[in-house]
Order: sequence, then C-alpha cells, then structure tokens
Amino acid sequence: MVEFYRRFWRGGIAAGIVALAAAAPPLPAGADTLEGALVEAYQNNPTLNSQRAAVRAVDEGVPAALSGYRPRVSITASGGEQSVSSTSKTSGIVPGTPTTYLTQSGYNAPYGAGATITQTLFNGFQTANRTRQAESQVFSARETLRNTEQQVLLNAATAYMNLLRDSAILDLQRRNVEVLQEQLRQTRDRFNVGEVTRTDVAQAESSLAQGRSQVLSAEATYTASRATYRQVIGVDPGKLAPGTPVDRFSPNQLPSAVAVGSATHPAVATAQYNVDAAEQQVKIAEGALYPTVSLQGSFQQNFMSASSLNVYQSYNASVLGQLSVPIYQGGAEYAAIRQAKETLGQKRIDLDTARDQVRQTIVQSWGQLEAGKANIEATQAQVTSSEIALNGVREEARVGQRTTLDVLNAQQVLVNARVALVTAQHDRVVASYTLLAAIGRLSPQVLGLRVPVYNPTVHYHQVRDSWAGVRTPDGR
Repeated sequence: MVEFYRRFWRGGIAAGIVALAAAAPPLPAGADTLEGALVEAYQNNPTLNSQRAAVRAVDEGVPAALSGYRPRVSITASGGEQSVSSTSKTSGIVPGTPTTYLTQSGYNAPYGAGATITQTLFNGFQTANRTRQAESQVFSARETLRNTEQQVLLNAATAYMNLLRDSAILDLQRRNVEVLQEQLRQTRDRFNVGEVTRTDVAQAESSLAQGRSQVLSAEATYTASRATYRQVIGVDPGKLAPGTPVDRFSPNQLPSAVAVGSATHPAVATAQYNVDAAEQQVKIAEGALYPTVSLQGSFQQNFMSASSLNVYQSYNASVLGQLSVPIYQGGAEYAAIRQAKETLGQKRIDLDTARDQVRQTIVQSWGQLEAGKANIEATQAQVTSSEIALNGVREEARVGQRTTLDVLNAQQVLVNARVALVTAQHDRVVASYTLLAAIGRLSPQVLGLRVPVYNPTVHYHQVRDSWAGVRTPDGR
C-alpha cells in the first residue's frame, strides 16, 4: 500500500508541478504558451489600445502649433432686404434764408462679399516655442506608451503564471483528497479488525473534511485567476504550457541594472521630456512681453449700399502691416511667467523622483529574483524530505509504531511543501519579468515576440504637416 501512495504522488502531482519549472518538458499539442499570451495581450488589451489612441491625440498638438506659421484666411458674405430712410438738413447760405430738409426713403437689396488674409510675422518666438513644446509632449506620450506596454506585458505574464500556479495547486488539493479518502478507507478497515480506535477514524474524517475545504478554496482562487487572465490577455485560457524566466535579457550585475534603468526606463524618459516641455512653456509665457508684427490683406465688394440708396456698387482693398507693443496688461503675463517657472522646478524634482523610484524598484526586484531562485532550491529539498518522512511514517504506522494522526500530519506537511514549491516556481518566473520591467526592457522587441510592433511615429508623420482635413489617417 505504501507503494501505491508513492506512485500516486510522484506520477500524478509531480507532473503538474514540473510544468512550472524553468527546464520545461516538450509542450503539449495545442497548449497555450506564455509568449502567445503576451502576444494576445499586446494586440487586444484595452488599456494599451487606449494609450495608443492617447498618443495619436497628442500628435495633433504639433500641427496645431505649426499653424502659427501659416496664414489665416476668412471669407465674409452678406445679403438681404432692407428699408432705408434718411433726412438731410440744408442751411441757407445767405443769412435769413430758411433751412430746408430733404428726405429719401425706399427699399433695396444690398449684398456683398469679401476676404481677409492675416499672416503673423513675429510674435515673440511663441510659435517656435509652442512647436518645440508640442514635440516634447509627443515624445513624452510615446514614453508613457512604452511604460504602459511594459505594465501590460508584466500583468499578462503575472496573470498567466498565476493561473498556471493556481491550476497546479488545485490539482494538488484534489489529489490530496483522493489520498485522504484512501487513508480513511484503510483506517476504517483497521478499526473494524480492532487495530485502531474510533479516535483514529475521526482524525482521518477530519483531515478529509479539511482537504475538501482546501479544494473549494483552491477552486475559488482558480476561478478568479481565470477571470483576471481573460481581462488582461483578452481571450479565454486553454491548456497552459510551462512558463520560463527571462533572466537572459537582464544585466548580470545589480549596478549595471541600476545604470541601465536610470538612463533608459520610460518613466525617467517621460519625466525628462516633461522638463523640456515646461522649459518651452516658460519661453512661451515670456513671449507675451515681446511685440507682435502681422500683415493683413483684405478686399470687400458690395452692391446696393446698406446706408445709402444712391450708392450702387463699392469696392475696397487694402494691405496693412500692424505692430503691437505690449506695455502693461494688468500683470497677468507676469504671473503666467512666474507660474511657468514654478512648474519647471516641479518637473525637475519629478525627474529626480522618477530616477529614485526606478532605482528602488530595480533593487527590490533584484532581491526578489535572488530570493526566488534560492527559495526553489529550499522548497525542492523540503518536498524531498517530506516525501521520505511520509513514507517512513506510513511504514512505522503499519507496524504500530506511529498513529494515524502522525500519518495525516506528515501527509499535510507534504502537501504544504508541494504547494510551496509550486508557488516558488511561480514567483521565480514572475520576478524575472518584474526585474526586466523595472530596468525598462520588457518589450516585444526584447522578448522576441512574433507580433507586429506598434510604431507611433507612423501616425505622427501622417499628420505633422497636414494643412487641412478632418479625417484621421485610418479614415475615420
């Protein structure tokens, strides 16, 4: 009977656990892989698609800023019916001559059209600075997108490994119930022949009830993990294949990891571009103190004057230059300059904060990865020792040197050890992805995912020099 338990545990449960190990066996036919799940998340995740749309919206800030270099053209037209009545007064030239009044009244239908073209020649370099600011905001949005990509891929890897872990734990708990049922059957048989007492039977029944409760808890956790998988990755899970660590994409030394992350992490790059945008905002605010120069051309063609019945047609055309020098406008522009400078100081502090946060995350993730590696070795040794102890306790119980409670306790210790091993293997893989994200390298290109990589520069160049049109490049 001891051989039955040995075959049961090693043949049934170990297979479900090895699926999480770094050195994975050949994949089962039709199994979902971690790489495939990452591809699905990269294509389908709504958070990521929303951020891509946000970047495209920010792209439009550049042509909006460039519009300051372009002329503004407006056309006006008017027409309608009107009633005109006017009375003119004529005084006599010779003193004493009576004053005469002449009244004209009637109806006419005046109409006309005109156009005005205005070109700004100088506005205190505000257009140039607004363009540079808009470009910095585009770069910042791209880095935010890259950071979102990292977070989505990390969430997808975590959701995949969580479901894989919870599936293995559920299998462990179900098989544990089967073992406990066999243990209860044997205990009752021994009770019937007088080898054990009623207390031993009660202990076996209690352990079985506890095992069934653990199965229910594991099923609830597994169901929640399936829902999270569907939310993050966008498709329902199938049969999951082993997940492997991605240590090979991370630096081998902690100082190198910190140096790379502090220089290239998208959160740091985002903060840097925000500083650039804030610097341009200061210059834009200072531009309000400069004079502005513009050139305006206009023409107007009218028929049937709206003010006189005697005028049939009039035409007016002009080209005028205009210079405006601000002297004092209530002090709002000075407040805007001071406000922009304070915001610039804040963004510089945010940059330092981002670097510190990235460094702290890298060090923390590095420690978690190292602990995960060591924990696997410890839990593997724990499982091996628990297996040996359980087999020994069963042999001793068979000859009357151990009680049923000793066997049940040893059984539970083994189950706990195997759950700890599954959890450690899960933590090992997730920690490797967490470290890669902390460094700023968790991307489809680095992972080598077989998926078309979204390129935000394509939309940017499609709209940057657009002068007119309301349709987006995809036709909406």
